[in-house]
Amino acid sequence: MLIDSEVERIRSLLCVMQSHIQARVSEARQRRSSEDLSSVAAVTESDTIYKIDRVGEEAILAWFEAHWPRSWPVELVMEGAPEGSGAGLRFPRDAPDSELRFTCIIDPIDGTRSLMHDKRSAWILSAVAPFDASRPARLRDTRVAVMTELPPTKQQLADQVSAIRGAGRSGLRAERVDLRSGGRAPVQLRPSRARDLCNGFAAFARFFPQGKALVAAFEESLWERLYGESEAGGPAIFDDQYLCTGGQFYELLAGHDRMLGDLRPLVFEKLGLSQAITCHPYDACTALILEEAGCRVSAPDGAPLDFPLDTVSPVAWVGFANAELEAHVRPALEATLGEFFGV
Repeated sequence: MLIDSEVERIRSLLCVMQSHIQARVSEARQRRSSEDLSSVAAVTESDTIYKIDRVGEEAILAWFEAHWPRSWPVELVMEGAPEGSGAGLRFPRDAPDSELRFTCIIDPIDGTRSLMHDKRSAWILSAVAPFDASRPARLRDTRVAVMTELPPTKQQLADQVSAIRGAGRSGLRAERVDLRSGGRAPVQLRPSRARDLCNGFAAFARFFPQGKALVAAFEESLWERLYGESEAGGPAIFDDQYLCTGGQFYELLAGHDRMLGDLRPLVFEKLGLSQAITCHPYDACTALILEEAGCRVSAPDGAPLDFPLDTVSPVAWVGFANAELEAHVRPALEATLGEFFGV
């Protein structure tokens, strides 16, 4: 059982680590061309890895070697690391399984594709769970999560958000960092209190050509169930495709979007497509931040969102800004999931 001081120390370590990655990525973007950083470095079972991803990965490994407490041996699970559970990536390097205390899952850069073309912020994501030798760590085991913004070059302010499981909004910390001066100031992130989707933003991920038509048809059917056939002057639901899970989570936290979801595992399974270009555990590892802020995040069928902290499992999720909104949408959502996917 972790005591409060240990949890706060882990939060502090993750925040410092992510600020270090943020600085290294910023430096690389100033020194190297976008053409260089956007070239493919590797294609793994879980995703395509670009050269800008390698900058973040190298910064993480160097930071853990230099700064992670040796008295807290940790297993590291990271996009771009060897496939599977991440066995072998640990700090200190020679720590035996019997001495491991934590599992830390990290996405060095979530939203690489937008960032490397300087379109929109990407995010560094990480969460820590106590290590249990009897079974692999899962999302519900995570106790601390942190996400840090990697903004486009014209943006000099970036947010860092962290939370502790079970602490509610009192354990939620959000700061806005001036990347020029290093100054930090608290920022209030307030999810929407709207009780319906009318005249608000709501969408399901359809980032790539694969499955786009099926997701669009699913959305149309859901909106019709909720509000009837579209007519001039009827309720409007706006669409914004933020091409990274961390960014989607932030839009819910900040009150910009009311409902978001990612059904790609269901879509790809129905169409018989590869699951490679989908949401993975490292993309959704900061879900506890949403929960502590009062948002609702779950599996599409309403079951608690949970998955192993690995690099390959496909993850489907739906998030709502608040419980009242979820109660409003859930019956129509479940009916539409049944119609399209038999869920």
